[in-house]
Amino acid sequence: MSNIDDRLLFILEIANNHNGSVEHGLEIIRQFAQIKQNFSDLFQFGFKLQYRDLDTFIHPDFQNRFDLKYIKRFSETRLTEAEFRLLVEEMGKLEFIKICTPFDENSVKKIEEHNFDVIKIASCSLTDWPLLERIAQTNKPIIASTAGVELEAIDKVVSFFLHREKNISLMHCVGEYPTKDDHLQLNQIELLKQRYPQIRIGYSTHENPDNTEAVKIAIAKGATIFEKHVGVATKTISLNNYSANTTQIKRWLESVQVTLDMSGVVGQRQKFSETEKYSLFSLRRGVFAKHPIKKGEKVDLSNTFLAVPTIENQITANDMSKYTYFYAEEDLPINHAILSVNTKKVEIREQVYEILQKVKKLLKKSRVVVPQQLEFEISHHYGIEKFYKFGCTIINYINREYCKKLIVVLPGQSHPEQYHKIKEETFIVQYGDVNITIDGEDKKCTAGNIVTIDRGAKHTFSSENGAVLEEISSTHHQDDSYYTDPNIAAKKDRKTQLTYWIN
Repeated sequence: MSNIDDRLLFILEIANNHNGSVEHGLEIIRQFAQIKQNFSDLFQFGFKLQYRDLDTFIHPDFQNRFDLKYIKRFSETRLTEAEFRLLVEEMGKLEFIKICTPFDENSVKKIEEHNFDVIKIASCSLTDWPLLERIAQTNKPIIASTAGVELEAIDKVVSFFLHREKNISLMHCVGEYPTKDDHLQLNQIELLKQRYPQIRIGYSTHENPDNTEAVKIAIAKGATIFEKHVGVATKTISLNNYSANTTQIKRWLESVQVTLDMSGVVGQRQKFSETEKYSLFSLRRGVFAKHPIKKGEKVDLSNTFLAVPTIENQITANDMSKYTYFYAEEDLPINHAILSVNTKKVEIREQVYEILQKVKKLLKKSRVVVPQQLEFEISHHYGIEKFYKFGCTIINYINREYCKKLIVVLPGQSHPEQYHKIKEETFIVQYGDVNITIDGEDKKCTAGNIVTIDRGAKHTFSSENGAVLEEISSTHHQDDSYYTDPNIAAKKDRKTQLTYWIN
């Protein structure tokens, strides 16, 4: 919005509380400006007037019908254009955002002439299409209240302004003056935020001015613009039961300040205190050597146990992720605490994520249809850092008396030579090029080729440009893969297994 930033915006609505006296109107603006000074570093403030061209707004036959409530109120609080200009000038001088609600097209013209910053649409006018058409001709930001308006109508209004590239915000509002606590319907703020995520949502209030709880809830619901009727009582002027005086507004804003302090940071994870971190660390289970661990040996759940108490710098159960490897930097005796200073940490999460993205890209290119959630095996036989040279990715479909897998070979990858004693398998090339070597005999294959590998047959495969193979086999057994390179068999961490949404 023009001259409106991301801070909370509080709109003080004078309405007809100037009581037809420009001097009293100026005094209201000045008194609330003093309250504003205490909060201007935290919040933005707007002051709002209402414009009605009474000579055309009221039907000629009803101009003097003071027996009608609103005609009497509007007529008795009439100000001249010059008097309104004085109020607008004072709002600007005291650094309020100048806001006005027009109730007719002539008033929109005056808003332009008086150089207001923002146009506010009252709930009763939200579907006044002739008025909306005139407002859309201005270049001013728009804030619109939604009391008593069905969602379908709000949809149309939002669409109307967004299609005209207008900056519009919506205000939840209940058109009861005052609004009882059990009628505030503050959950509507969340509804509007969910339905119109691209625009700011606020709360226009009419509750008892002593109520400081509603604004706290509104902030928690996500409102960032707030509007309240204000006024100043005198010996001859009393406030209605939904307009707040300076003391009530001060308390209202103080309650907002407390709410923000309790709510903390927005849009990011908070910073944790050292006290909190130490307290949580001391409650975690520490990692201890189950039996002597040799220098260079991988430290995992097979050779450690978890227990309390945890000591400073100790590796904890929370660190033992499938994406994190620890290797002993020295010999560790039985029951010894595994510490960050006596181990080397290797983090592979980012590498795994990168691999999955490349696998997904190749599968998308192949147009092979893959069910949504399946078990993955990233085979990195000589370490994940050499995965793009030696390895493949296996997607496990089913493993019963029969077995089906999908093997993805990235460009330039080769799978080390192996054989199976129990399993017989058949490869069906679904996409790409693959060179399959069986007992020393090369078979160059492309999509549609079928190759069967007998039990005991030593085989390897590679792809120059990338390939997708369907493997159909008898039951797969975990200990039925025998590599001819003994260095591979000795590596216990040559596979990373995970479940992932492939699409």
